[in-house]
Amino acid sequence: MPSQVRRFARRLPRRFLFLLLLSAAVALLPPASHAQATVVTFDPAHTQISMTLDATLHTVHGTFKLKSGKIQFDPQTGKASGSIVIDAASGDTNDAGRDKKMHQDVLESSKFPEISFTAGSVKGAIPASGSAKVTLTGTFRVHGQDHPFTLDGSVDAPSGGQVHVKAKFDIPFKKWGMKDPSNFFLKVGDNVAIEIDATAQLSTVAATP
Repeated sequence: MPSQVRRFARRLPRRFLFLLLLSAAVALLPPASHAQATVVTFDPAHTQISMTLDATLHTVHGTFKLKSGKIQFDPQTGKASGSIVIDAASGDTNDAGRDKKMHQDVLESSKFPEISFTAGSVKGAIPASGSAKVTLTGTFRVHGQDHPFTLDGSVDAPSGGQVHVKAKFDIPFKKWGMKDPSNFFLKVGDNVAIEIDATAQLSTVAATP
């Protein structure tokens, strides 16, 4: 150290000198890596949504179509965002009369054209191999009303940048204020069982602080 520098350093207060040296050390540290969030983008063309409703003497089966789906989550914090959106008007049970009643009286799909789930948090992670359970907590919106909802499912390990996602859950449509289509001759159950079988693309983005 040159003599001029040593004399200057001796004149500095010790605390100031310590802070100066600490700042210099921090400046030499490598920059911290940014946390990454995982993005799961569903493919509507490779997503099957099935419905099952128990009824008198038979069980009603039907399908719906996915409009869009993208869920983003931080594996470190569990914070999640994004939504899965179903086309309510696409509901099809292969019976024109029954479908007309479902859309006009129960779903009122012309008035409420979308059914959606908006994610708030996620528990679980995409596995390196095999499959793993995941739980999404958020809000389910149907018939114009929001309901707190927990969605349990499974995710397979990535293959070629894609994952296979499965989920099963019940919608208590009567409890949630939708019309009961039962009559004197036909009685239906209280819940509609929904099953989702989807292919989704994986990507990463910078996590939101």
